[in-house]
Amino acid sequence: MADQDAATGAVAAQTYRKLDDALRRGTYPPGRRLPGERDLAAALGVSRSTLRQALGVLAAEGRLERSAQRGWFVPREAVGEPPSTLQSFSEMARTRGLTAQARILTQKARPARFEEAERLRIAPTARVLELRRLRSMDGVPICVDLSIVAHADALASHDMTDRSLYEVLEAECGLSVARSAYTVRADAADEETAALLDVEPGVPVLIGDEIAYTADETPVLIGQAVYRSDAYRFQADLFRPA
Repeated sequence: MADQDAATGAVAAQTYRKLDDALRRGTYPPGRRLPGERDLAAALGVSRSTLRQALGVLAAEGRLERSAQRGWFVPREAVGEPPSTLQSFSEMARTRGLTAQARILTQKARPARFEEAERLRIAPTARVLELRRLRSMDGVPICVDLSIVAHADALASHDMTDRSLYEVLEAECGLSVARSAYTVRADAADEETAALLDVEPGVPVLIGDEIAYTADETPVLIGQAVYRSDAYRFQADLFRPA
């Protein structure tokens, strides 16, 4: 029995090394689902129980994750601003050598709702731009981004596909975002959001709500970004009072 257990352990260790090598070489890049256990075990020439031992070790190391609906997959690399640094989505992508994309879901000028006008410090029913987009990096969906912008007339005619809103505001309106009042909360993905982000309905998502200001504390936009929880990390520096 001891010899059999040792042999099984040796095969599991060899299977682990093969999978580890495949992950390091990028055979299964971040976000990719592995083949089904039956097919993967056959390809490696091992039993499913032996394969599961190796997969379990990689999962314990944080190299793989398992979903009851999706099977085994490689976790996506999380994106996020460096601590205490405000970056646009496009800037976050560029710092990682990736290409930011934006697919327009809604782009329209409309009267501001009362709460929007109050937060943007504009007259009730003043025109705002409602811009809702699916943001991706190198084709991988990361977040559904909704922005309500005070300068509707200056931006309504611009095609915001694959463009940075911060950069367009600066180029077209002379407005540079200096800071953002930002809060993060967790929720479950509804069916529409799940379909856009390529996740299962009900999985956790992170929701970032913000008000962006210029250096003279003029509100520029209010926004809400719904991120895949496996693709976004929020960082902050926290200080105790002196």
